[in-house]
Amino acid sequence: MKNLNSRRDFIKASALVTGGMMAPSFLVPGAFAAPDNHLKLAVIGCGGRGTGAVFQAFETGHPIQLVAMADAFQDRLDNSYKAISTKYGSEKVKVSPDTLFVGFEGYKQAIAMADVVILAAPPGFRPQHFEEAVKQGKQIFMEKPVATDAVGIRKVLAAAEEAKAKKLNVVVGLQRHYQNNYREVIKRIHNGDLGEITGGQVYWNDGGVWVRERKPEQTEMEYQMRNWYYFNWLCGDHIVEQHVHNIDIANWVKNAYPVKAEGTGGRQIRTGKDHGEIFDHHVLTFTYADGSVIHSECRHFPGASNRVDESFQGTKGKVYLSAGNHGIMTDWKGNSIYTHDRENQPNPYQQEHDELWAALVKGEYKFADAENAAKSTMTAIMGRYATYSGKVLTWEEAMNGSVDLFPEKLAWDAQPKLLPNADGYYPHAIPGKTQVI
Repeated sequence: MKNLNSRRDFIKASALVTGGMMAPSFLVPGAFAAPDNHLKLAVIGCGGRGTGAVFQAFETGHPIQLVAMADAFQDRLDNSYKAISTKYGSEKVKVSPDTLFVGFEGYKQAIAMADVVILAAPPGFRPQHFEEAVKQGKQIFMEKPVATDAVGIRKVLAAAEEAKAKKLNVVVGLQRHYQNNYREVIKRIHNGDLGEITGGQVYWNDGGVWVRERKPEQTEMEYQMRNWYYFNWLCGDHIVEQHVHNIDIANWVKNAYPVKAEGTGGRQIRTGKDHGEIFDHHVLTFTYADGSVIHSECRHFPGASNRVDESFQGTKGKVYLSAGNHGIMTDWKGNSIYTHDRENQPNPYQQEHDELWAALVKGEYKFADAENAAKSTMTAIMGRYATYSGKVLTWEEAMNGSVDLFPEKLAWDAQPKLLPNADGYYPHAIPGKTQVI
């Protein structure tokens, strides 16, 4: 097959891909070799993470042009556009007023204009945005987590299979998979350097995140979306939004997903009206099919000790890992097996984009992160189901859950499913009483 050396040829080829008549144009070597041939990028969700991901895409140095942006909020869209265009100028930013899409449905139009899409809206929107991007045959970078309930996870898994069939690259922002210390250590674990992994501990304990106070003019839908971290249909609770990173490492180390979860959690510190429905701590055990148990802990307690890392124990030794480039493996006598060099390590947030875009400009199909991301997200969701209900839950029970948190209608005057009481407080889970699946 000949190289596609013009934008006209590329668009023609893309149309054929949509109709299932040929392999995606990204698999054609040299498809973007011409100097005037740029990969067209769209970003969906223009907060700090979406804006940062565009920066990282541009910093790869490849021929990329931002052609469309979409967000539910005009001010977020404006702020993101200003930051990106100020830093990179009109050479890379080819967005016009007609390609800035505001509202709940603009993502479809923005995706249609691009070759590659960044999906960085709040996690509750990820299943529908991912489905649409795959349907349109786009190459994808999407942030974690990839859903907030089992219903959304099933949608992502179905779309992941379609993406594989279409040979669409999908990279997910579980960036430890692109971080050298994790890669080197886990490669050695899988090679048997620690023997069988018998247990481990994973943590995300810190002081919490921002609160955005309610404004008198806001509808309930706008308030929840502005304060999205505190509502499960949007965030999934901090066990899903943050702690998924550490839980995912446990699954990676075990090369498996847990068969059951049990634990406890609650609201000890963050109990105000502006803290929505989520818990401020979760403590769990995840049990895997071989009987090994991973201890999982996350909390948002201001002023308490912070800890964000992972440790694992095997029959031959133990390992300590962290995002700070730690990777320390020893046997049970304290002898070193491997110590990762922490100096001059690449930024994993940049690395994931470097590797994705390098594959795209070479016309390679290399990345299929969505299935693992969905199952690690589901592990965190199963943890939330366990702490909210107080029940021991199996993977099958959690995965087959039918409770759909997403609103029946998306509109600024529509009501989310969770509403405050007359005093302004939101109902929250009570272990032993709350039904979660």
